Amino acid sequence: MKHADVLILGGGLVGATLAVALARHGLSAITVDPADPAVTLAAGFDGRASAVASASHRMLDAIGVAQRLAGQGCAIRQIRVSDGLEPGALDFIPDADDDALGTMYENRALRRALADALAETEGVDFRPLTRAVQVARGPAGVRATLSDGSEVAASLLVAAEGRNSPTRETAGIAVARWRYDHAAIIGAFHHQQPHEQIAFEIFYPSGPFALLPLVDDHIGHRSAIVWTVQAKHAAAMLKLGDRAFLAEATDRMGGFLGELSHASPRASYPLGFHHAATITAERLALIGDAAHGIHPIAGQGLNLGFRDVAALVEVLVEGRRLGLEAGDAQLLARYERWRSLDTALVAGATDTLTRLFGIPGRTASAVRRFGISAVNAIPPLKDRFMAEARGESGALPRLLQGALV
Repeated sequence: MKHADVLILGGGLVGATLAVALARHGLSAITVDPADPAVTLAAGFDGRASAVASASHRMLDAIGVAQRLAGQGCAIRQIRVSDGLEPGALDFIPDADDDALGTMYENRALRRALADALAETEGVDFRPLTRAVQVARGPAGVRATLSDGSEVAASLLVAAEGRNSPTRETAGIAVARWRYDHAAIIGAFHHQQPHEQIAFEIFYPSGPFALLPLVDDHIGHRSAIVWTVQAKHAAAMLKLGDRAFLAEATDRMGGFLGELSHASPRASYPLGFHHAATITAERLALIGDAAHGIHPIAGQGLNLGFRDVAALVEVLVEGRRLGLEAGDAQLLARYERWRSLDTALVAGATDTLTRLFGIPGRTASAVRRFGISAVNAIPPLKDRFMAEARGESGALPRLLQGALV
């Protein structure tokens, strides 16, 4: 039976990052993932893209993943927030000598970079097309039987299985959750005018329309979108042909990027909120969407998962130096304290923004525009928002500062 310090269930963006980060610090990990790499790493853009905050990017650089992404990302140099197409936008623009607010990558590029790092990093045992069929946690450690018939053991079990984590459910961890009456349409398209590395967040009562800059390709300028629509309209939106879809998008944007073309494949998913009452149990830690799921209004979902990774790695590495094994209750308690407040604050803020900007009517719109103008006029408040966008608020783990623990 093979033994590792950590058994990770789920090899998506967050789970794979944890495995590589642990290995860079001399901690071994077995990562079990049911997905087929032939599908997740297939060539071609599937319309999915993510904003990696600058602090998260420093971690990817420190663990040797960012180098594999060179030339594939588009820096976000400015964020423009507006209430519909009304005047009075709020512009977040860092100083010339500051880091970008984040970098946009196709998810496929992130998956490929992490897959290569998993394959080439000593101390990582990655098992695709495999799932845990039986898991036992106890005072002495964790044992699991996998779908290929093998048995593995570890000091700590980490659930990185996403928002419907079966491990979290089996552990009996309570979850606060609700659904918004909205769905997100995701995709991308090319446009006539350059985006100038600006991310646009345009708020409508029906939901926000986010336009996110991607790196140009052989066709020209392009951007990703996260378009929030009422849930009852999502299926009809997905059925639209490319021409009709681009016409609807042009209307939402007011045509400020010129003619749109070459719509990518599009997908839709329902929007909801969930937050685990606790993110640890005996020999168990939750990370990423297994622990918390938020509205994409601020683009922080993946970055919250990366912050989980950075904090957990620091706790485990420092524990090892003190002679404590990875599943020690003291270490899990420290991880719980470190991450619970941050995730609760971010989740609460995004939920409040979602509800505030979803109120219809001219009065509500006037209040929102007043708030936007107030933030624009108060530099400390504006700086705080930019720090949140960069993922630099709170007590930062060393990985998010760009250094190994």
